Amino acid sequence: MSDTSSNQMWGGRFSAGPDAIMEAINASIGFDQRMAAQDIAGSRAHAAMLGATGIVKPSDVEAIRKGLLTVLSEIETGRFEFSTALEDIHMNVEARLTEIIGDPAGRLHTARSRNDQVATDFRLWVRDQLDAADAGLQALMKALVTQAEAGADWVMPGFTHLQTAQPVTWGHHMLAYVEMFARDLSRVRDARARMNESPLGAAALAGTSFPIDREMTAQALGFDRPMSNSLDAVSDRDFALEFLGAASICAMHLSRLAEELVIWSSAQFRFVTLSDRFSTGSSIMPQKKNPDAAELIRAKIGRIFGANVALMTVMKGLPLAYSKDMQEDKEQVFDAADNLMLALAAMEGMVKDMAANRDSLEAAASSGFSTATDLADWLVRALDMPFRQAHHVTGALVALAEGKGCDLPDLTLADMQGVHDEITEEVFGVLGVHNSVASRTSYGGTSPVRVREQVARWQEVLG
Repeated sequence: MSDTSSNQMWGGRFSAGPDAIMEAINASIGFDQRMAAQDIAGSRAHAAMLGATGIVKPSDVEAIRKGLLTVLSEIETGRFEFSTALEDIHMNVEARLTEIIGDPAGRLHTARSRNDQVATDFRLWVRDQLDAADAGLQALMKALVTQAEAGADWVMPGFTHLQTAQPVTWGHHMLAYVEMFARDLSRVRDARARMNESPLGAAALAGTSFPIDREMTAQALGFDRPMSNSLDAVSDRDFALEFLGAASICAMHLSRLAEELVIWSSAQFRFVTLSDRFSTGSSIMPQKKNPDAAELIRAKIGRIFGANVALMTVMKGLPLAYSKDMQEDKEQVFDAADNLMLALAAMEGMVKDMAANRDSLEAAASSGFSTATDLADWLVRALDMPFRQAHHVTGALVALAEGKGCDLPDLTLADMQGVHDEITEEVFGVLGVHNSVASRTSYGGTSPVRVREQVARWQEVLG
């Protein structure tokens, strides 16, 4: 059989045969080069420790230190040539270091394996993403608090089932998202605290016989402590899964807010006007202004969810310790991180720029019998009526108003007394939407007084 016919099974791209396929499936440099800064930071810490413990002589350590800085400079300025044949970022850096400083480069890998090296690099990279998410969440929360402060007493409809339920304030609605993103921020910080342990020094899986100082490298890299089990150190990817888990919940919250912005900016609602910076026009309909940024956030969330499921699937069947399967951990996390940071930044921009249409909000709040619950509550308080009976009476009054084509405040006292003769003029004091929201003074309620208290609290927390 000729080479040509035998290679047909590999497909056109791999006409060179199995060697090309193995190189393609084995190489990760196409994506893990993103960890170059973390890889060099880990190597510098490791080299310094090797020198401090006397494992490598000072002159070689100094050569390694200078050489690594040269490599980092080449990478940062785009002059570094990455090689697929060298598989990954670790081997690419080491090979270039050897070209620059010669034999001392070979001593860098003493008491270290690519297993603990990649675990350290990836952990450092994810930690950076958690810090970026922390900053992005705080910025978004500040934008929402600013909106809440501006509209602390602006009335809008509160919905259940996307049906008008009770009046709330714009500020209260904005603060609901602040609470959601605050929980996301808490998860991000919790994940960061738990993952901040160093795998470096675990070597391949069993530790090393060299007299290394793992506390020293952990401290140099900003970790709280070294991981206490070498098997776990090289095989753990919980830190990446926790990042994806926190990112997925945060993404869900972003998608919910994005969906509201899509609805609110529509011609049917007109609750908000989004800025031109985060909208696009139609190619054929000149009157349209599309909330594309919100729609794209809503869509990109699926990539983050997918990354979470993908990495769970990669890890679920792996025996201890390291398996090459774990090479598939990074692309998913890289993509999820990129999309999360983009979505946070875009949402912050939209929230900062959007203008709430106060008149439209109030008009919508005043329709759909939104003060029916206030009427029922008044019947209970003023007439000592059991709530179930009050609910029934209120339902009858809603039906009457619906039949007349008006809202509850538009009924006359005679109309109301026709349903229940003990109703008095006092009832009209609770039927206006402003009266309704002002009365909701329970802790966590929508009253402007409570909203301003929460705004002040969050301003203090966020600084």
